This record gives sequence, C-alpha cells and structure tokens, in this order.
Amino acid sequence: QVQLVESGGGLVQPGGSLRLSCAASEWVFSIDDMGWYRQAPGKPRELVAHITADGNTNYGDSVRGRFSIARDSAKKTFDLQMNSLKPEDTAIYYCTAKLRLLGRDSFSDYWGQGTQVNVSS
Repeated sequence: QVQLVESGGGLVQPGGSLRLSCAASEWVFSIDDMGWYRQAPGKPRELVAHITADGNTNYGDSVRGRFSIARDSAKKTFDLQMNSLKPEDTAIYYCTAKLRLLGRDSFSDYWGQGTQVNVSS
C-alpha cells in the first residue's frame, strides 16, 4: 500500500525552478522526520534535504543554498523547492519519511515511488 506520493517533477531549463511535493496517505497517523533523496543514472542514492519533526533542516552539499525543504504537518505534506537548477541535478527524486500508521504503535521508514527531474536546455 502506497503511503507517500510525489508530484511536481518534469523538464526544466538550467537556471529554472521546480517544486516537488510529497503527500502522505490517509492511513498515516503521524509523521516524524521527512526527507528527499535523489539518484542519477550510474550513481548511488544521495541525500538532498532532510527536515525533523521540530523543523530542523539539513541539506546535501551540492544543493545547499539552492534547494529548500518545508513541511506542513497538518496537511501531512512536505515540499522541496528547487531553484537555480543545473544539469547535474537531473535524477529521480524520492521522498521518504518515518511514518506511524493508524493502528500501529511505532514509526517505520517509507519511500515514495520517485519522480523524474530533468534539467536540460
């Protein structure tokens, strides 16, 4: 059962912006840490951005200052604003979160299905 769904990927020119969103399903009771990772062809998955339950953020070195993560706990969503995009930002972007599902007593890690971002002229 899919618990996280990404949206907002697509094709953008270098220097442009995109906003990715990740929405938790109706079966999610509570969300702890949230994050975005990406994986380019032939490369390992890498951290893009991370936000804790109390709003502390952390960013990968290659995106710091250009990308911004934010969460809306009431709506159970979190977004990744990507500015000044570069061709090397091309990758599949995955959202991930520690979720507590309805009827469960503990949190577990879940991943979205991924959304493609292409930065090209």
